[in-house]
Amino acid sequence: MREVTIALVQLHPQLGAVNDNLDRMGKIIQQICTTQRVNLIVFPELATTGYENGVNFTDLAEQLPGYTSNFLGKLAGDFHTWIVTGMVVKHKVESVIYNSAILIDPNGEVAGEYRKVHLKGEEKMAFRPGFKFPVFETDFGNLGILLGWDLAFPETARSLALDGAELIVVPANWEAPNVEEWKTYLLARAYENAVFVGGANRLGSEYTYSFFGETQVIGPRGELYAEVPKEEETNLPQEGWAVAKIDLDLVKKYREELQVFQARQPSAYRTVVKQY
Repeated sequence: MREVTIALVQLHPQLGAVNDNLDRMGKIIQQICTTQRVNLIVFPELATTGYENGVNFTDLAEQLPGYTSNFLGKLAGDFHTWIVTGMVVKHKVESVIYNSAILIDPNGEVAGEYRKVHLKGEEKMAFRPGFKFPVFETDFGNLGILLGWDLAFPETARSLALDGAELIVVPANWEAPNVEEWKTYLLARAYENAVFVGGANRLGSEYTYSFFGETQVIGPRGELYAEVPKEEETNLPQEGWAVAKIDLDLVKKYREELQVFQARQPSAYRTVVKQY
């Protein structure tokens, strides 16, 4: 068995308030890690800034390493855990920014960055799209990262799985009322690739969007391993985290049993990679 404990966080970021959001994230990390040993903690997409910042995203963007990665890196080192969070990243040209997810290792260093490939709606006005799906080697297994709407495209998870991903995490800002869409995509990507999928979706409302949570960890045969519980009295989503113990050896087991990759016929799929 290769047992891994992961925690997916569901929270309500405050719009444009990086310091406040990091303070909240830091307290959550401490709460999680002081009660149990976890290998990986995952926060939602754009967790440090919120979603509807428009042109202000340019001012909120950070370089790597930078303030956010250093802040989270200190906590990752203190608790010897990996951390994934969504944030806005800029590089050499100040006006070129990405809707990114960063991976921080237990030494507190930035181990990788994924840039969202499929930008939705007004995201195209703020961000430049990424163009590849890296798989990150960690001390617990091979990790793939998608962001939000990437999940709607089956080619994304399949690319990660073919490159060896055993666990795919999806920091997201999936908006209401599309709850069933979100849950169906999580299930589908897990089933079709025999892979663990963890979706960390945010809460709260901004100018025009509301978000519903439904943060879940799904197993390679569609099993629900963990979810953030709703409030008992109102049955409404709440801030919290879903913790799951998963066995990554099950990925190899089910892929061998189901032959989902061996039975593929890539020469018959040429239309899939044609530009529409």
